[in-house]
Amino acid sequence: MGEKDRGPSTTAVHGGEPDVRDDRALTVPVVLSSTYPFADTAELVDYMEGRRTRPPEYGRYGNPTVAAAEAKLAAVEGGEAAVLMASGMAAITTTLLAMLRKGQHLVLTGDVYRKTRVFARDTLARFGVEVDVVEPTVEAVAAAIRPTTKVLFTESPTNPYLRIVDLDGLVALAREKRVRTILDATFATPVNLRPLAHGVDLVVHSTTKYLGGHNDIMGGVVVGSAAMIGAIREQLGTLGAVADPLGAFLLVRGVKTLALRLARQNASALALAELLERHPAVERVWYPMLASHPDHALARRYLAGGGAVVSFELRGGLAAGTRFVDALRIPKLAPSLGGVESLVEQPALMSYYELSPDERAAVGIREGLVRLSIGIEDLEDLAADLQQALAHL
Repeated sequence: MGEKDRGPSTTAVHGGEPDVRDDRALTVPVVLSSTYPFADTAELVDYMEGRRTRPPEYGRYGNPTVAAAEAKLAAVEGGEAAVLMASGMAAITTTLLAMLRKGQHLVLTGDVYRKTRVFARDTLARFGVEVDVVEPTVEAVAAAIRPTTKVLFTESPTNPYLRIVDLDGLVALAREKRVRTILDATFATPVNLRPLAHGVDLVVHSTTKYLGGHNDIMGGVVVGSAAMIGAIREQLGTLGAVADPLGAFLLVRGVKTLALRLARQNASALALAELLERHPAVERVWYPMLASHPDHALARRYLAGGGAVVSFELRGGLAAGTRFVDALRIPKLAPSLGGVESLVEQPALMSYYELSPDERAAVGIREGLVRLSIGIEDLEDLAADLQQALAHL
């Protein structure tokens, strides 16, 4: 069996790792150094001219522990190369700055992460990049593409309504129009979705979420072809949003249990979504593996599982959501997702607090909306906790 034929857990544990390390360590060593000296001038010249492979001379250009994490992330995503950065937003902003220049055009689909939209509309616009935000359909994207369009940036599943895009359709359109495709697959994970296998050019993850999996690190990664990742890495060396070695070590450790954690999260989230959908206090549930989800057919086509996030709207609006959240005993009231601890938030009071109710409605955020990220706690305990919190309504 070749490495490409291995299952997700085998790849997560062994992918991107040498059979035996030079120092014989079983796990990735943590290299805490900002500078890497040369033995002499001859070694320096050999390195500069590409005749010798060794760690870069300075930490902003690379680190052995970070490189080990990048190799593993490339393996689990099925890409040629990966570049790890300090956060998911660092990965997005650095990539877009590397790929776009004044006078070019970017197409975003409307449900991409809010800060991605803010960066595109505010920062890229100041540098002369034109931006259109459109519905996540092939037809809407096709109508938005111009001769100057260079990048299509989309996300699947999206936050908070877990919308699914038609990857094959978007990729075919982008290739016809010679447009590069970038997919933020943070909510999908490499276990539930393999975007590169569908022809996507670059995949972005916030490694803070599922990949790290323990709510204890920050990071972001871009995976794709060696040539494209090399260009992004050059941009990273200038912008400086580099990953730290200890965080990279913890990320490698987290990735090794990704498939195990996600199997439980997929199963628990689906069971709890079904529980919520049956409850009279719940107006609507958004979970892609429910037949009621608007993109259920696409989810069945593209996803191996629905992931940990369940979004739902409670009857009674914001007040009902607050009573429910405050009554929960297991999930913590906090942002983020994909970790071993269950988390809960009301988007109206967290991500969109500064907007008025009318402004929130205009961007699709309902007042009674609650977003749950299911951890790895026992399903029976989580179900009982949801039931007792719903009883407060």
